[in-house]
Amino acid sequence: MRTALAVLIGREPDLDVSSASWHGALATSRALRPDVCVIDMDSPGASEECGGVRSLAARCGEGDEGGALLALATAGRPGPLRRAYEVGALGYLSKNASPDRLVEGIRHVAKGERYIDETLGYGFLQAAEMPLTRRELSVLSLAAEGASVGEIARSLHLSNGTVRNYMAAITRKTGARNRVDAIRISRGAGWV
Repeated sequence: MRTALAVLIGREPDLDVSSASWHGALATSRALRPDVCVIDMDSPGASEECGGVRSLAARCGEGDEGGALLALATAGRPGPLRRAYEVGALGYLSKNASPDRLVEGIRHVAKGERYIDETLGYGFLQAAEMPLTRRELSVLSLAAEGASVGEIARSLHLSNGTVRNYMAAITRKTGARNRVDAIRISRGAGWV
């Protein structure tokens, strides 16, 4: 998909395109200092506590702060939209948008203008209502990977009781029946 989009965008006479997987994105952005970075917020690299996305966003655009980031997201998954917002993305485009809309979004973001696909409006409302804190998301992410309460506690430097309290709060806040249901609900929303 990335290669196909790069070819389509590369047909524009005023745009130079480079593409990279998540593994090579930081090195490529360091070397090229692109005017705009387009990121699929549903990809696994984008969901790792925003660290990779935040680093990449800092290398995109002009100036020391960067931030010329165009996030591709799915309307029904508010978690990736929220992560894109938290790292300061300037543009937000539905993954179902046409290539012409993608080029339009890139051009707006390159000028430093905010660009938001109207089909993502409801997703933004859902993202604003995400009930979990960052710490709860950290706990839930580890639980979703299959970590036990003890493993989560060691990884996050918490006590077992604190992890259990977080899991109880997560279950309550997501309206889940149990830990597994909380993970299912959160994955469906794109929070983890």
